[in-house]
Amino acid sequence: MLATPGSLPAPAVEDRWAVETKHDGQRATVYLPGDGSVLLRSRAGLDITPAYPELRGLGEALGGVPAVLDGEIVAYDGNGRPDFERLQSRMGLAGSPARAAQVATAVPAHLVLFDATFLATENLTGRPWTERREALVSLGLDGPSWSVPGALVGHGAQALEHTRAAGLEGIVCKATGSPYEPGVRSRSWIKIRNVRTVDAIVGGWIPGQGRLAGLPGALLLGQYRDGELRYIGNVGTGWSDRQRSDLAALLTVAEVSRSPFSPAPRVARARWALPRLVGEVGYTTWTRAGLLRHPSWHRLRPDLAPDDIG
Repeated sequence: MLATPGSLPAPAVEDRWAVETKHDGQRATVYLPGDGSVLLRSRAGLDITPAYPELRGLGEALGGVPAVLDGEIVAYDGNGRPDFERLQSRMGLAGSPARAAQVATAVPAHLVLFDATFLATENLTGRPWTERREALVSLGLDGPSWSVPGALVGHGAQALEHTRAAGLEGIVCKATGSPYEPGVRSRSWIKIRNVRTVDAIVGGWIPGQGRLAGLPGALLLGQYRDGELRYIGNVGTGWSDRQRSDLAALLTVAEVSRSPFSPAPRVARARWALPRLVGEVGYTTWTRAGLLRHPSWHRLRPDLAPDDIG
């Protein structure tokens, strides 16, 4: 079950919504047959169990009760915040168990459990969130590499502000009476990110394909650092059809044959533009490589000159 991006529930109905912290990691379905073993599958259905050897003990912790649980695998930074970049060194190691065990000592993973879809002999997907949550909590799964974080009903605005102040990604609001909908991006789960904004210079674009042919599919962004335009990532969401068409006209006039970035990013099908357009872009965090994470286009900033962006 996937969450839909949205906004906080109205105050008049917030007592019908539970609030959980949003964790930035790798989604996993956890199969526990009750014989002490554990199987982890990714959203794509791949067996990722060998990539996370520290989670094998979960099967023994649960005992002889068969269960299927839903959660997120994260890696924490030095301040106890989920750090997707750190986790990336763990992802993709399912085919190399020895390497996975080695990396686990430097970058331990933690499994955050937030739903139960099967327990003992019962399919829980048709039960409301409140009952599934009660079943999950009753398992007492609080271990060295797994936990069931708290959830509260209502108080979404306060929870969102708390995550913002703590430098966390955001929250997920879940309708307390809703069933679990496998494979559905549901309006019963609403994800709300703490979005920051940055002013960035457009130095090129990636042409769209299909119905977007002749229009920008994504913009290549940069900022001046030490007198040179440094690439900070690309953005391909957040604009209307009208904004996309306006940007296409501006970029066509500004097109040049060489990259304005130093160094030029290795981006397939990139086309370059004079770095004179400035836009406001939303994002969640910066990566260690100096790139924007989860960027989304907000608007052009004709009131700003490129030299103002540093």
